[in-house]
Amino acid sequence: MEIDTALTRLSALAQHGRLEVFRLLVKAGDAGLPAGDLARAAGVAPNTLSAQLTILTHAGLARSRRDGRSIIYSADYDGMGDLLLYLMQDCCQGRREVCDPVAAAAAQSCCDQKEGMPA
Repeated sequence: MEIDTALTRLSALAQHGRLEVFRLLVKAGDAGLPAGDLARAAGVAPNTLSAQLTILTHAGLARSRRDGRSIIYSADYDGMGDLLLYLMQDCCQGRREVCDPVAAAAAQSCCDQKEGMPA
């Protein structure tokens, strides 16, 4: 990943409302959420949500698809994964004991959500 892409993605997440929307999308999984449901869950006006989603989408952290009359938004897991890998690249000068807890926590969080357990 290029540093400019990483900066764009980090910048997209560096605002309270956008981070909350992104986390809601991550929790929703591949099914995603309709824009109206997402706005209600985030407690924001539709026009505010639209601006937030535009920034997240352009940063490669969210995507949309049409389902009838609804637009469904979901997290772009590839974009999120690429950012996390970029941040962890060359981590800890090869000292696994520093990075392993982060990897284990991420794996546990993913497994808990798949099993319906609170994360």
